[in-house]
Amino acid sequence: MNVHVSVEDSFSGRLMQLLDHVEYRRIECAEDFGEIERLRYRAYKAADVLPVGGARLLDDIDFDDHAYVFGVYYFEELVSTIRLHYVTPDHPVCQSSGVFPDAIDDFLDAGLTLIDPARFAADPQVAAELPVIPYITLRPSIVAAAYFKADRVLQHVRPAHSAFYKRVFYADTIIERRMTEIYGLELNLLATDTHKTGAKLLTRYPFFDSGEHERRLMFARHSGACLPPLTIRPSARLVAEGHIQGAVSGVHF
Repeated sequence: MNVHVSVEDSFSGRLMQLLDHVEYRRIECAEDFGEIERLRYRAYKAADVLPVGGARLLDDIDFDDHAYVFGVYYFEELVSTIRLHYVTPDHPVCQSSGVFPDAIDDFLDAGLTLIDPARFAADPQVAAELPVIPYITLRPSIVAAAYFKADRVLQHVRPAHSAFYKRVFYADTIIERRMTEIYGLELNLLATDTHKTGAKLLTRYPFFDSGEHERRLMFARHSGACLPPLTIRPSARLVAEGHIQGAVSGVHF
């Protein structure tokens, strides 16, 4: 019997193989942020989006108690980073509110909870050689949505990048082309409705799925002394092969 493999299946298979060599490390303490700040600088300088006035690339909300900063390691080398905020009506701190306060207020006034990814940065050389870096780096935003049972995943992105988020994350445009003072460029605000698209997203891109253990390692917080960065291996393959339960429609999304 001939088995037809679709382009999406083939792409997902390649991403799943790549994830076998990926680790996520949650950055918790101020002294662990130096390498992350240097990576942000290299990435933003290469993309010509350094903050106007030379502002530091670490800020107070990196250390907010609803912020989760990850380093993404490929073959044990830091290749990218992302910061996620879990945003609630009782805790509205997030990057997107600095540019789109009206839209964020509307979401929170409606009682919705949000995942706000920000500070995406990838090593310029690695990004040129590994164009799937955005999928790997943004994966924790989907893991976070399942862990927190969030209503929306936000994307504040340059207009040229909006098509990627609409295609991959089924994102809707909320606000189009608003100028940012800190970077001197325009951004769009998009949002993925996890309740409408979560199951479809994980079916199309199973490498975004995760088991309960991985979700807990990524986002559970424990009191006490600061610990070294915790290394977390993706669990998407275990879900895909039926060894563990992944995110469940109607429960996590």
